[in-house]
Amino acid sequence: MPAPTAKPKPAQKLEFTMNSLRNTTLSTDDDALFFEIVTRYWHPNVTKINKFDTETRELLTVAEIEGLQTKEPRVRFGGDKGTWMSASDFLKYDTEHTGGTFKTTEDAEYRWKTHKGRFQLVKSDDPEKKALAEFHPHKRHFFVFRMSQHAYFQVQPIPEIMQAIDKFIVSYLLVERRRRDSRIKVKLERP
Repeated sequence: MPAPTAKPKPAQKLEFTMNSLRNTTLSTDDDALFFEIVTRYWHPNVTKINKFDTETRELLTVAEIEGLQTKEPRVRFGGDKGTWMSASDFLKYDTEHTGGTFKTTEDAEYRWKTHKGRFQLVKSDDPEKKALAEFHPHKRHFFVFRMSQHAYFQVQPIPEIMQAIDKFIVSYLLVERRRRDSRIKVKLERP
C-alpha cells in the first residue's frame, strides 16, 4: 500500500473590510495575517501599509505609496529605512490591459492579469498560467444596498508569495488604482 500523500494546504482568504484603496484592512479570519492600509488626514498623499506583528502586538510599516491617486506614484518598502522608487520601476504596466508585472526577487517575476473581469496573480514563466492569488469583488444586496460579501483574495499558501506579501499588496493597489482610473469618466457641464 502506497504511503498517503499529504493534502495540499487550502488557500488563505484575505478579506478587505472596505472598498477603498486608501483606507481599509486586509486580514484572514483568525488575524494571523493582518494588514492596515491607511492614508492619514495629515499626510493625504502618503498611503501606508502596516502589518500587525502578533508577537510584539505592534503595527509595523512595511511599505508606503506616495501619490497613489496621481499619474506618477512612488513606492518605498521597509518603512523609513527604505528608499523611494518610481512605481513604474517597481511595476511594469501592461500597455494593452490593466495588469502589470513585478519582481519579488531577481528570479521570481509575477504578473497581474484579468480573467472574467477579476484580477489574478500568476507567475510570469508558468506555462499553465495557474492563479496563485485571485481577487473576488464585493457583492451587494440587490446590487445597491449594504455589502452582503466583502471583497477578498484567495491566496495559495506558497512560501515565496507569503514572504513577499507586502510587494503583492502594493502591486495590487497600484494595478487596481489604474483600473479604476481607466473607467470612462463623465463630466457634467451646464450649457
